[in-house]
Amino acid sequence: MAEARNVLGGKLEICSLSPRTGFFRTGTCVTGPEDTGTHVICAQVTAEFLAFTRARGNDLTTPAPEFGFPGLKPGDRWCLCALRWREALAAGVAPPVVLAATHEAALKFVSLADLKRHALDEA
Repeated sequence: MAEARNVLGGKLEICSLSPRTGFFRTGTCVTGPEDTGTHVICAQVTAEFLAFTRARGNDLTTPAPEFGFPGLKPGDRWCLCALRWREALAAGVAPPVVLAATHEAALKFVSLADLKRHALDEA
């Protein structure tokens, strides 16, 4: 299997081990055919984004221990669905992203320019 790449063309970095994120809970935003939500954008969630996504039916703040999900608080890093991040961008509440930890598959849904405008790390 080829090494996962980030949106800058480098090796995909870890997004978060605490809480442990990623569709496969590896700490990275790797994806695969099973990941129908395409959880590939490493974001540092904000209170505004968490309220936005809860209003859209995806509550990321309430723990779900049965799924190993601790619930998120502002400042946590999490692999977000590319389409939800794009929705948040259009609504003006897109959380900042970590480019080095955002999987290149994100570029199928959002532009590198938009990601760079919201980047926490240097491009």
